[in-house]
Amino acid sequence: MESSPVTLRLAVIMERRVLHNKWADHAWEARALLPEAADSPAVPAVFARSATATHWIFPPLDLTLHTDEADNYLLNVTAAEPRIFVMWRPDENPDAEPPVRPMCISASYGEAARWMDSGEKVDGLAMPAAVRDWVEAFGRRFQKAPEPRRQKRFARTGDGNTHYGGDGRGG
Repeated sequence: MESSPVTLRLAVIMERRVLHNKWADHAWEARALLPEAADSPAVPAVFARSATATHWIFPPLDLTLHTDEADNYLLNVTAAEPRIFVMWRPDENPDAEPPVRPMCISASYGEAARWMDSGEKVDGLAMPAAVRDWVEAFGRRFQKAPEPRRQKRFARTGDGNTHYGGDGRGG
């Protein structure tokens, strides 16, 4: 069975939306994914601009599928709304334009949860149907068989307590 990762490249579009409140004047959010193409940018570029938002397209990132995440891919693609997760950070250079950078993308619920648990900014985007089919095929190919259930060592009483035996009061 093949164990090396499989990769697809996707460009991320991030939106800088104007806010009207006293704490922040804008907010950033991943908004879309585009398949890598001959005209994909090598550096971030303005993709679209309106009075309320600016959309930036970033160079493509690798969507890499790993065999040990197969079960998490299947959880995602069988959900009502499968997602691609984009982890992004402020740029290390505060004067950079734009001041944010998408860092990684994943189709794994588990990986996205680990990113969020470590305090990263993560946005979920709708997974395109073709990508969904690709991820599902990979997940089904490498999913793990369920582990056999071990027989319980202790008896369970009618009151929900486990015990070694005796009068049913845990003792």
